Amino acid sequence: MLLIKPLNFVSKFLIYFLCSLFLYVSAIANDPVDIWKKNINEKDKNEINTKPIPENKSKIDYSKKQKNLAEIKIDETENTTDSEIELFGLYDPAKSDLSLNMWANTDGNLVKDAFKRIEKIELSNFSEKIFVDTIFTYSYAPNKNLSEEDFLKLKINWLIKNNKIELIEQFLSANLNFSNKSKLIKYLVDYHISSANLKLGCEKVSLISKEIKDNYLDKFRIYCLVLNKKNEEAQINFDLLREEGRSDNFFNNKILFLLKIKDESDKKISDKNLLYFYLSSITVEDFKYEPTQKTDKNIWKYMTASNLISTKELDDPEVIKKYEIAANQGTFDKNKIFEIYFSKQFNINQLVNAKSTYQSLSGYEARALIYQKILLSEDIENKLNLLFLLKDLFKKDKLDNIYSEYLSDTLKDLDPSDIPQDFKKIVERNIILEKSEKLGKIKFDDKVLHRSKLVKIFTEKNPNKEKINKDFVSIYKKISRNKKYFFSIKDIIILETLSSDGIKIPKDLNTGNLSESLTIPGNLKSLVDNDEFGMLMLKLVEIVGSDDVKNLDPETLYFIVNLLNKAKIKKVRNQILNLTLPLRV
Repeated sequence: MLLIKPLNFVSKFLIYFLCSLFLYVSAIANDPVDIWKKNINEKDKNEINTKPIPENKSKIDYSKKQKNLAEIKIDETENTTDSEIELFGLYDPAKSDLSLNMWANTDGNLVKDAFKRIEKIELSNFSEKIFVDTIFTYSYAPNKNLSEEDFLKLKINWLIKNNKIELIEQFLSANLNFSNKSKLIKYLVDYHISSANLKLGCEKVSLISKEIKDNYLDKFRIYCLVLNKKNEEAQINFDLLREEGRSDNFFNNKILFLLKIKDESDKKISDKNLLYFYLSSITVEDFKYEPTQKTDKNIWKYMTASNLISTKELDDPEVIKKYEIAANQGTFDKNKIFEIYFSKQFNINQLVNAKSTYQSLSGYEARALIYQKILLSEDIENKLNLLFLLKDLFKKDKLDNIYSEYLSDTLKDLDPSDIPQDFKKIVERNIILEKSEKLGKIKFDDKVLHRSKLVKIFTEKNPNKEKINKDFVSIYKKISRNKKYFFSIKDIIILETLSSDGIKIPKDLNTGNLSESLTIPGNLKSLVDNDEFGMLMLKLVEIVGSDDVKNLDPETLYFIVNLLNKAKIKKVRNQILNLTLPLRV
């Protein structure tokens, strides 16, 4: 027995040792090894972290055949690392003649400041297009004061703040996993719930990848399974959520009722979030909820879309005021405000003497009286006076947003020939024009340089430069015979543009002398000199702002085009020139 015990101990030790050795060797063997990995010293690492990757030494695969656009890999031929560089966006840099490194030399703080300024501007169609094309072009973040994650956050926040649903969907479809993805999906889901379009909202569940662990989205996914009558799958997901401790009594009660596991739902109404409020509205009999000014705007929108707010026989001034504020903020239907005004009872004397009586009434009552008087008025001049009086009453209580669209539509319905001369200008100023990008047919005028056939160089996709060269010779001969011809700023613009694009300019046409009186802002010129093309585009957005690009003064148009010529951003330049130079009919 004494001999057996040591032998057993030794045997056990040997077995333990051999097993440990085997596991250690296996671990080494199974450890992934990149046989292509390059040795990088500390100096090289620092250079990689601080310098943008040269575009001529990297190839980007934008193909969606094998992977999502978000999975952009750098195929490097020299002086590169083995790491993958993920870029998130929508557009190839070539789309707008931009580059991957268009932010590399820009201080990130300046980019953040530009975003803040632009957010305060109601951008025109053109400005917004340039802004979107720029910030959603695949590119590296600035090397200074703005990380890739924070740069992406700026873009995501802009999408949300401006309610760009279509762009959000495009971005989610084009990019796989990125920081704040769940935030973007939540916004999209809440948008569809607030529109009372749960079917469409549930279609977006496919955008929620399994890697994302988000209680709100997981609960919404479970509800969608119930909605689509996939109760067994819903049950499995629901049980898993509870096992992980990510559910709560409110959600449990509502889902169990919808799964028909419980015979009845409790009477609890929750406005903790939009999903909970929605579940409350479909599970509680005789559902009633009175929103306040503190109520989430999405709940306001959902209640409006679902007709859960009754305006019939509403006469409480405080409640009406609450609805007016919500309508002004865009969370309550503006038309329902006018329904409230219409239902307000006035006597004949008040309506006959509305212009004097309204002054003794409270805010909403005064507006209601004048509104009803407008509906009763047949005389155009009297109606116009009342319409602009009502505008002043809305403005007085800072409720302009409610009225602007109604005023515009009413003015549009008037016969222009019936409008008195004294009112024509004010009527014109208060009509909201439809945003249209339709361009008329170009009418060439070879007697004027900037309206001649030469404009084809930026209005056509593949202009024939040989033909344009010949046209230039012919047109210039005609113009030079006219001793009274004066070269305008727009003429100078087209001459510099032609020269920039390789068209031969006659020697006697000294464009330098012609443009010597025109100035280019130094801060913008330095952006071009420093290859800060992303920042240049943001400055362009600020300059045009809310204006129609066609209304730019010639001096501003000149320096914009001059800078874009030097930056070789021809596609954006052509968009501008196409809108500003040709005569269209």
